[in-house]
Amino acid sequence: MRHPTRVLPVLGLAALTLALSAWAQEDQYAFMPSGGRALLLLLIGAEDGAALAEIAARDQGAEEWRDWAASREAGLDETALATFAGYADLNLPLPAEILSKLAETGDAALLPPDGKDLAIAQCQFCHSLFSGYLMHDRDEVGWKGTFKSPFHSEIPMSEVERDTFAHYSALNMPLRFEDVPPELRF
Repeated sequence: MRHPTRVLPVLGLAALTLALSAWAQEDQYAFMPSGGRALLLLLIGAEDGAALAEIAARDQGAEEWRDWAASREAGLDETALATFAGYADLNLPLPAEILSKLAETGDAALLPPDGKDLAIAQCQFCHSLFSGYLMHDRDEVGWKGTFKSPFHSEIPMSEVERDTFAHYSALNMPLRFEDVPPELRF
């Protein structure tokens, strides 16, 4: 049996590695349009965890979320407003136990992943993100239909995550060729 004091530094190093990887990944994909979670954080600014939890507890439809986002005067264009509204409509309100932790910590990682998060996490294991995702022009039904193919049906995503991914992708893809960094093409 391993000694517990030897396991803890290894776990700490693993957590640090994951955090640094996530930070580097976010920077590497800054060329992609923001997803709903990132837009929510932009919309609330530097508000505390209690304010974030209050917003995440709201049960509103997409149009109400769009109007709320527009009222924040954050300078979002129509695509960003629709991206946020779809994310919020699909993923909020959060369960009480998550809202409690969110109010206590203000940790945005407790919010569900958005479409950009899901694309980055799931679309590059088997094919190029560029040719397999960034350059495709589909509506929500088309993006949702990708999960019917045998090699995509096994992707570990819930139905809400698949809907979130499809909504984000239909609004924000395809990207323009020149907007994708050369090192990520093909």
